[in-house]
Amino acid sequence: MIYPSTMTVEEALVSVRAACLALPDAYEKLSHGTPSWFIQKKGQFAMFVDSYRDDGRLALWLAAPPGLQASLIEENHDACFRPPYFGVRGWIGVRLDVNLPWQEVEDLIQLAHTTISSKKKR
Repeated sequence: MIYPSTMTVEEALVSVRAACLALPDAYEKLSHGTPSWFIQKKGQFAMFVDSYRDDGRLALWLAAPPGLQASLIEENHDACFRPPYFGVRGWIGVRLDVNLPWQEVEDLIQLAHTTISSKKKR
C-alpha cells in the first residue's frame, strides 16, 4: 500500500471508508459536516477531517483506549496529535498527509473500533 501522504484527499477518504466499513456493525454518516463512522448502538469511532478550521492537516480522528493518546503523540509527534474537542475524551488525531505506513493507520482504525465496541450498550 502507498503511504497516505501520496494519496489525494479523495483517495484517502476511499481507503479510510473501506477500512472502517469492513469492521463489524460499522456504518457511515456525516457528523459535524464530515464523513464519520459509528458502531450500531455504541457510538462514533472515527472522523475524517480535511483541514479543520484551516489547520492544513488531512487527518483521521480516532477513539483510543485510556492512556494511549499521550504515548502515541510522544512516540510520533509528526503524525499524531490531540484533536480539538475530541482530544479531551482521549481521542487521537492521525495525520494522513505524512509518511505513516498505511498498516499503522488501519491498525489504529481497528483499535478505535474495538475501543468503542467494548463499551457497554447505550
